[in-house]
This record gives sequence, structure tokens and C-alpha cells, in this order.
Amino acid sequence: MTERGRTLEIHSSPHIRSGASVDVIMRNVVYALLPVAAFAIYSFGLAAALTLAVAVLSCVATEHWLCRLAATPTTVRDWSVTITGLLYGLTLPPALPLWMVACGGMIGVAMAKFLFGGLGYNAFNPALVGRAFLQAAFPVAMTSWMPALAPERFTEVPASTFTVPFAAPVYDGVAGATPLSLFKFDGQVTATGDLLLGLTSGSAGETCALLILAGGVYLALRKMLNWRIPAAILLTVALLAWILHQLAPAQYPPPGFMLFSGGLMLGAVFMATDMVASPVTNAGCVVYGVLIGGLITVIRLWGGMPEGVMYAILLANAVSPHIDALIQPRVFGVGKS
Repeated sequence: MTERGRTLEIHSSPHIRSGASVDVIMRNVVYALLPVAAFAIYSFGLAAALTLAVAVLSCVATEHWLCRLAATPTTVRDWSVTITGLLYGLTLPPALPLWMVACGGMIGVAMAKFLFGGLGYNAFNPALVGRAFLQAAFPVAMTSWMPALAPERFTEVPASTFTVPFAAPVYDGVAGATPLSLFKFDGQVTATGDLLLGLTSGSAGETCALLILAGGVYLALRKMLNWRIPAAILLTVALLAWILHQLAPAQYPPPGFMLFSGGLMLGAVFMATDMVASPVTNAGCVVYGVLIGGLITVIRLWGGMPEGVMYAILLANAVSPHIDALIQPRVFGVGKS
């Protein structure tokens, strides 16, 4: 529409643009994850470095190969699959055989991302799908841990790392249990300071909670993460843990232990906030976060497994479209029915 040399443009939303493209957002998420990955390597040495490298390479190579197979332009340059690889690697035990790492990466990208249509269409977090496959297929390997800060971690690689495919891995210097396992089966509560600083055994990403939180704050300040999701998850876990601890302090751990142990911080900040698999509305994000926090608490305290972050997020991913359908913002100018 033109009037006296001026043009009025009429187009559909979005009307306000941030200027941040997909690759810019994804690249910033990678930046936020790099300190966490670096601390994982510091804690577990060469084993963690190899695990993270194979996780990223297997995810990137799978996506590139599938794009070529489908005769479509490769999508590895948008950095989304790099994030998948980093997150996937951080959820794994550092001494996991590398052939298992590669298998999980290929399954996660192929089944949870590519088959759904690629970036923007995946219903579930691909990194967690890859880990869930490994948990079901190789439960012993996925619950075998190495000690953190071992003196020889930068000069020696665990024997299990280079295990031949389908052979039984041999573990040397295996740590007894993770903090969650110690509590679940022995009733021992690890000091909150050790959990905050990442001085315990566990998956590569069960490291310094402070670095994970710092990465989340960085993304939230840049409006590349909806802070309501991790806030709702952490507040729900903290509130439920506080109530239960007040009722039976000898039976239930304090909130600090629940918040900083296991993969809760990594899952709440970097995985549950997946823009594709989480709700669109702010109110929906709060409901989504409360659901995840509740499921994590139930699985940890009353389930058969010590940890429940992976299952809680995947279950909430499945519910996310229904949350969006139930919680719809009112159209501007339309009254309540």
C-alpha cells in the first residue's frame, strides 16, 4: 500500500525480531557448554576428552551422512547437532567404551531428530534418546564409574575405553558409586560443597554445578533460554525435598543434595529448555518445569533407580504438546468465553 511515496508493509508475525538466527543461538549454547566440558575433562582426564570427542563426531557425522543420503543440504552448520553431541557426551560415564558412545550418538540423531524431520520437528531431546538407548542396551557399562581427579587421568586411559565392539569391557580403578547411588542404597549424603564443585564420580556432566548455572544465566540474559523452565524444575525439587526432609530427616535428603547431585543441573538448564521439545507459552513452561521436578523427585526417592532426570524430561517432552494445547493465550481483542 503506497501513499505519497511512502510504503506501508503488511505481513504476518513475527513483527519483532531479535536479529539472532538459529546458528547464532546454537553457537552461544555451545559457548555456554564449553566450560562444563572443560571441567569434565579436568575431572576425568583423557577418558572424558575421548568420550566427548566421539560423542560429538558421531552425532555430526550421522546428521551429515543422513542429509547426503536424503539428497538435501547438510544441516551441520547450524550447530544444533554439535549441541546434541556435547550434551549427549556429558550424560555418559567417562570410561564408557567408545564404540558404545558412537552407537548412542547415531541412534539419538537418526531416530530422535532426522526421522522426525530435523531441527524444529523433534518431539524428544535427541541427546537423551541416545542415552536412553545405551541405558537399555548396556546397563552395566552405563553404571560403571571412574573416580574423579585421579592422579593418572591425563597420562592413562581406562582399559574399557578401547573395548572391542560387543566384547565385555574390563574396568580398572572403578569408583564405588555416585552420590545418588550412595544415598539410594547406603543412606549416605554427600557434602553439598563437593557436589557444587564437582569433586565426585558420575557422568561427565555431573561436575561443577556452579559452571552449569553460570552457563544458564549467560543464556537467560541473552534471551536464548526461557529461565522459567529451570527455575520451575529447581524450585519444585527444592520445595518437595524440603517438605519431605522436614517430615523425615533420616529418610529423605536435604534440598541441597537433591539440587546439586546427579544430572539435575545439566538437565534443568540445558536439556529441559530445548526450544523444540518444550512448551511455547510462559505459563506452559512453568507447568512443564513443575512436572519434570515432580517426576525427578518421585523417581529418585521411590523408584528403583537412583536417578530420574533423563526419564522425567523425556516423559515431559511427550506431554509438552498437550500442555501447549491446554494453555493457550487469549487472542488480542477477544473476551473470555
